[in-house]
Parts: sequence; structure tokens; C-alpha cells
Amino acid sequence: MMRKDVNKPKGKTSAYAFFVQTCREEHRKKNPEQSVNFAEFSKKCSERWKALSPGEKKRFEDMAKADKVRYNREMRDYVPPKGFGKRGRKRKDPNAPKRPPSAFFVFCSEYRPSVKQQYPGLSIGDCAKKLGEMWSKLSQSEKQPYEEKAQKLREKYDRDMVAYRGGGTFARNPDSSAQGGEEEEDEEGEEDDEDDEDDE
Repeated sequence: MMRKDVNKPKGKTSAYAFFVQTCREEHRKKNPEQSVNFAEFSKKCSERWKALSPGEKKRFEDMAKADKVRYNREMRDYVPPKGFGKRGRKRKDPNAPKRPPSAFFVFCSEYRPSVKQQYPGLSIGDCAKKLGEMWSKLSQSEKQPYEEKAQKLREKYDRDMVAYRGGGTFARNPDSSAQGGEEEEDEEGEEDDEDDEDDE
């Protein structure tokens, strides 16, 4: 997990998020001893929000606008510490060794082209799902070659990391399709939206 700058300004709060905060406060006042079922509470909040008139929503929209002004002002003055990007995360060193793929990602790099050829209209998500189904149907002995290859890549990565941390040199694996599979997914997962509090 990437380390975040704790001094980075708090993200913008949406009108809906302000509404949910108000609902939470109301619930606490009425039922101080009662614990909240999050899924049920969220569903009720969503239904109540949809039932509000534009006039009733305006109060929360005004709060969101004011918070956006606050956020933009704070971000103008915000200077990330050395080694952090504007989003407040520690920058990845582009020269660091790439993390090795799992056995499943090694399998995917081998079979993805044939799946795409067999199902040309398949989306990226559906292609991944298909590969997942294929992988789950393999026996342990059929998975073994991919696990062995993943283990070798892991050992190479460990050696490269020792060299990298010691200021030495290392050779990147030329097979970027297998080497980079897990890295790409991790980077997508780490990207957070500034408006991730916008439920609606």
C-alpha cells in the first residue's frame, strides 16, 4: 500500500455525503445505544435522498459548493513533501524492479491472446473473467508449471531488490507481459478519485 501524506488537505465532500452525515447525526440522537447496520442505513439514506425535492437538496448542495471552495483554496497552498506527488502519495521509483506476477498472471499472459482471438468482442473485464474460469478448472498438476515460473520470477525479483537497495544494478525481465501483469492491476487499485465520497 502506498504511503499517503497526512498533511494533504481533506478531499471534497459531496452534497450526498453531507446529507448522509446529517442522517447519521439524527440517528445517533434518536438511538444513542443502537448500533447501525451499514448496508440497511445506506439504502435508507439513498431512498430518502432520492425523495428530496430540489429545494430540500439545495442546502446540501450549498454545503458541497462551500467545501469545494475550501478544498481548492487549501490545495493551492498545499506543497507536497519531497518524494510525494500532488495527490499526496509517495512517488514510485521508475527504476525500481517491477513486482513479479503471480502464477495466475503468468497463466493469463500465456492464454490472453488466444482468448481474445477466440472471443474478439470480449471486454477487458469479461476476458479476465474467462481467464479466471479457465484457471479455476485447472488441476493442481496443471497449475504447477505456472507456479514454478512465478517462483523463479519472485526469486529474481528478490535478488534485484537486494541489488537495487544496495545501489547496484539489475536487469529487468524482458518478458514485460508476464512481469507487469500484477503491477498494472495494483496501480489501478491505488488510484483513488478525489471525489470518492460522491455516492450519487
